[in-house]
Amino acid sequence: YGADLTKFCATGGVFSKGTRVGMTQYTLEEMQAIVDESHTHDRKVAAHAHGTEGIKRAILAGVDSIEHASFLDREAIRMGIDRGTYFALDIYNTEYTLEQGAANGVPEENINKEREVGTRQRESFSLAVKMGARVVFATDAGVYPHGDNGKQFARAVRFGMTPAQAIQSATAVTADLLGWEDRVGEIRPGLYADIIAVHGDPLADIAELEDVDFVMKGGVIYKHK
Repeated sequence: YGADLTKFCATGGVFSKGTRVGMTQYTLEEMQAIVDESHTHDRKVAAHAHGTEGIKRAILAGVDSIEHASFLDREAIRMGIDRGTYFALDIYNTEYTLEQGAANGVPEENINKEREVGTRQRESFSLAVKMGARVVFATDAGVYPHGDNGKQFARAVRFGMTPAQAIQSATAVTADLLGWEDRVGEIRPGLYADIIAVHGDPLADIAELEDVDFVMKGGVIYKHK
């Protein structure tokens, strides 16, 4: 039907109902079938995975990226490095869920699962960065209001990235994951003119990227303060 990406839930999630966060939900063979069929049609595959076993199965099955990747261990990270898997750890949204979740009507069951995941996911993020894994910018936006996505940058730096690495995780590294490195991810001739600008220096203060002053997409200016 024209979808350009396959995503499946390798494990239970924080906001899913009636499942444990890390509970594995597919066999390795089922995951391999998903990946093989998708890659046959030149489609990338993302696996929502919190639990360690589900993460490892998804990596072995050949997925392109692991979304959330909360309960990583060294073996899982090494497997991902060896197989070229990207890790997408969304480490800002925990703050929003714990601070605003109840007021937004999030059930206590899900808030408790967020408490279970949050600290461990940040530890996984730090370890993945330290070991040299391919870590891409991830937000889980929608759990919190769209537009606050940039708050992920400061958390990425707080938990192990340099400002330059954090910016690259949202540009060049993500372009590589998507297979769009010939279209986006850098500012150079021949690529889409998708550019943002801020008044300050994000290499000196990464939080500058939370207040974007200029937006150009495809050469068209959409925002200019």
